[in-house]
Amino acid sequence: MNTPKVAEHIIQWLKNYANNAKVNGFVVGVSGGIDSAVTSTLCAKTGLPTLCVELPIHQAESQVNRANEHIKQLKERFDNVNEVEVNLTSTFEDFKTLVPEVESSAKTDLALANTRARLRMTTLYYFAGLHGLLVAGTGNKVEDFGVGFYTKYGDGGVDLSPIADLVKSEVYALGEYLGVPDSIQTAQPTDGLFGDSRTDEDQIGASYDELEWAMEMQNIGKTNDDFSGRELEVYKIYTRLNRINQHKMIPIPVCEIPLDLK
Repeated sequence: MNTPKVAEHIIQWLKNYANNAKVNGFVVGVSGGIDSAVTSTLCAKTGLPTLCVELPIHQAESQVNRANEHIKQLKERFDNVNEVEVNLTSTFEDFKTLVPEVESSAKTDLALANTRARLRMTTLYYFAGLHGLLVAGTGNKVEDFGVGFYTKYGDGGVDLSPIADLVKSEVYALGEYLGVPDSIQTAQPTDGLFGDSRTDEDQIGASYDELEWAMEMQNIGKTNDDFSGRELEVYKIYTRLNRINQHKMIPIPVCEIPLDLK
């Protein structure tokens, strides 16, 4: 990948899109991870107003520290960057008291994790509406179009996706080129939605390098019969998640009414 040219292409694409949409700039949820760090830096480099929003909900201190370090660095480098923190922990806890209490289970934990992401999306759109900004998505290609590792109408609810055509290794290459802090470049990827130390790999069962490989294998038409051992295990993980999460990746189904019924 020609990293400098890819960076410039995305920056120009962001600028053109914002100008054509007649909006002021961008709002980005900054988590302390590589994807949001790269996205917010690319937005900042457009020269347009870029609002970095921290949205902690029972967030691990290490994640908060990385997000703060990144935003501080961005503000030192770019005059067009501003920040705001909205601690949604109490909002999340209030929500839990309002819905019917159910026995704790894996389904409950997942539903609450997705609720965190949707509360954050709502907050980002509040600031977008307030300041005339676009919500910039932070999903990469493997997450968005491979395994569907995001929350529908949560972190998947965005106006535009500047890095969604880049796999994770390419995002890291951009991060290094753009000067993202080392603490973020070396941190284990995590969505931070469960209030514990589990990583993305813990949840998915495979690393991003493995998922990139599986995505490439599926694209060239490989099947389970072509693999054995760990490769077969990873390929099954990837193809299963790709299949069951298609509802996130395709347009909302519309029931089309035949003309003779109208």
